[in-house]
Amino acid sequence: MTLVPIELAPGVTLGAGRLVVVAGPCSIESEETTLAVARFLAGEAERRDLPIVFKASFDKANRSSIRSYRGPGIEEGLRILSAVRDETGLPLLTDVHEPSQCAPVAEICDVLQIPAFLCRQTDLLTAAAATGRAVNIKKGQFVAPADMLHAVEKVRAAGNERVSVTERGTSFGYNNLVVDMRSFAMLHEQGIPTVYDVTHSLQLPGGGEQTGGLRQYAEPLARAAIAAGADGLYLEVHPDPDQALSDSTTQVDPDRASRLLDEVTALWTLRELEEPREDRG
Repeated sequence: MTLVPIELAPGVTLGAGRLVVVAGPCSIESEETTLAVARFLAGEAERRDLPIVFKASFDKANRSSIRSYRGPGIEEGLRILSAVRDETGLPLLTDVHEPSQCAPVAEICDVLQIPAFLCRQTDLLTAAAATGRAVNIKKGQFVAPADMLHAVEKVRAAGNERVSVTERGTSFGYNNLVVDMRSFAMLHEQGIPTVYDVTHSLQLPGGGEQTGGLRQYAEPLARAAIAAGADGLYLEVHPDPDQALSDSTTQVDPDRASRLLDEVTALWTLRELEEPREDRG
């Protein structure tokens, strides 16, 4: 099947031969921190002429513990995301967890993201699709790459062709994830543009009140995914990752994010020169 590029936001097309980056803090902690990361990313986008979609979650509904920070909630979260859009002009992506959240989120955000644990929830998928916004589905840790076609078809059946899948690793026994780099080719065979989630695939899920992680492997896995054919990268960035209120073991600081973008953009250029793809729509 021919890979079908999709428009994530005006001027940002995934799967059309140009690297797309989705980046931002895991959760919205404060307006100040969120805007600081957004300003940094807007500068990186302008300096590199690189399409960057800003992401941050107003609610982390699947935290390990009831005591873990979830976020400011939908009303305050959307207000802060609106401030990001107004100040930086970056397109916006955020998670939705319930069908009722889709319409209000779509008024502010360009991309509605379906969390990995909810990737098979038909009512959520079809409600997100009905907004007409692009829908990014996180591949469940329990789902084979080829089986994600069923989730994608739920969105398409609702009349929305703007759907992509993000690979974030597969459960490997207890408290570990592994990324099958064949995933990108498998999804492309179904015509689906794909993004690689660098930071979430570094997690060590469970094993205590807070998910652990192996941040040291961010760069080699990002390089591997680009070489394997990913159309975009998903990267969580925080000014002080160790003090982050969620995903403190996997987010990267702005300096490291900038260096990582140097590496993957150089590799992307090599990939496009050496392996021109003829399967783009």
